Amino acid sequence: MNRSNSRSGGANLPALRHHNASLVLDLLRIAGEQGISRLELAERTGLTPQAVSKITARLRTEGLAAEAGRLASTGGKPRTVLRLVPDAGHAVGLHLDRDELTAVLADLAGATVATRSFPLDLGAPAAEVLATAARAVRTVRAEAPRGEDRQVFGVGAALPGPLDHRSGVLHRVTGFPQWDGYPLRDALAAHTGLPVVLDKDTNAAALGLALRERADADFAYLHLGTGLGAGLVLGGALHRGVRTGAGEFGHQTLQLDGPPCDCGGRGCIEALCLAAAARGDVAEAARVLGAGAANLVGLLDIDRVVLGGRTVAAHEDAYVEGVRAVIEERARREGVTAAVPVTVAGGGDRPVAEGAAHLVLAPLFGRAGEDGGEGS
Repeated sequence: MNRSNSRSGGANLPALRHHNASLVLDLLRIAGEQGISRLELAERTGLTPQAVSKITARLRTEGLAAEAGRLASTGGKPRTVLRLVPDAGHAVGLHLDRDELTAVLADLAGATVATRSFPLDLGAPAAEVLATAARAVRTVRAEAPRGEDRQVFGVGAALPGPLDHRSGVLHRVTGFPQWDGYPLRDALAAHTGLPVVLDKDTNAAALGLALRERADADFAYLHLGTGLGAGLVLGGALHRGVRTGAGEFGHQTLQLDGPPCDCGGRGCIEALCLAAAARGDVAEAARVLGAGAANLVGLLDIDRVVLGGRTVAAHEDAYVEGVRAVIEERARREGVTAAVPVTVAGGGDRPVAEGAAHLVLAPLFGRAGEDGGEGS
């Protein structure tokens, strides 16, 4: 779906009722606690006032929207302001990393209301991994203020790729080839009794950041933790690629005859960067990460680079400064007057789990599958 076309306005056709409701819900989400009037909803979506009234009435009946007060009168009847009801529904987000599982429970506004971490061996038998994941889902649901009676729309699961997010099947996860062909989405759904959405860890984090920032920006999220990957947001939409393989950033070759990588190649940026970090050479790890980031900036002409992951979190300033220095040096060589800014997502690995919850929530707001060629 092309976002620039699909989100430019509403359509008064019965077949697009869900699409129109998503447009309204997204504007309620963006408006926050202060809310938004029906008149502004109609102006922003291109829907008729009558269509907006029907949609908002249905959303209020379903408990997804509520009144947030009235606007001061400008001569006519004061307009009622509506807002999203964040605790009307929730989603669980799971980050299955190589050695740890992080679980969050997020409300409709994307706010985290519960979080827990569990030891995990991604190389263990599938039954053990699934049991840990199912226990994590039960735990965060029970820790919510009203417990497990809260409406949970589903589970978003994010883990290292490659994988096929459409079929929910893993491929040869780097370092863990035994997962190749495993239908994790269906298996996890059977263990939890909830619908499950599956995607790469970096895609999930990038989606969460894009929704949080509410802007049509181009940026790359680079996650350095137990591995290295990228999530790409182009035109405000998550870009997965035709074969869902976009973002395999860590396995670009920087040294043709370099050290071996777990992916089977040699001289990959992931191998070089993690080796430098393991020996305590943060400056070198940041320089290597910066070289890859500069390549990405030159290739895609993105607006910003965002760093995240537990390895970055341990030395945030050093990684930001090191990556920025390489990007700025390349910009000077190319005569670019303004280098691409480098920021940090913060929260270590948690943005992945939070983004995984958004894998479930985003379709409610018409925000999933917007990468120019695939749906969700």
